[in-house]
Amino acid sequence: MFWIRPALALVLAVALSLPLQAEELIGDSERGAQLFRSKCFACHSLQTDRVGPGLGGVVGRKAGTRPGFAYSPALASANFTWDGRALDSWLAKPAAFLPGSRMPFALRQQQDRLDVIAYLASSTEKP
Repeated sequence: MFWIRPALALVLAVALSLPLQAEELIGDSERGAQLFRSKCFACHSLQTDRVGPGLGGVVGRKAGTRPGFAYSPALASANFTWDGRALDSWLAKPAAFLPGSRMPFALRQQQDRLDVIAYLASSTEKP
């Protein structure tokens, strides 16, 4: 029985080192709304383009396709759809996720990212 604790510690360490699966991306949309207003709103709105594109309806939208926004060549030619996983990677390190993109800001804390993603996913405000 003395081997149970080390075995459980090993299982936990392995589990924590695995990348998040899409269904594990859980955030608090109310906190995400507050974070969006305090950290994202200088460049983004849900309804209109600002320095960055309007983000209403971004979840499920093909990257670089909001009509009328002048995307970087990297985003304009990107071939993926914004989902929780892509947004988490993007918000963590935009330039590493998509070299050539122009977004200089990152959300370092994963829970902050998950909360903002939950807000964006729950938003009914479409462009």
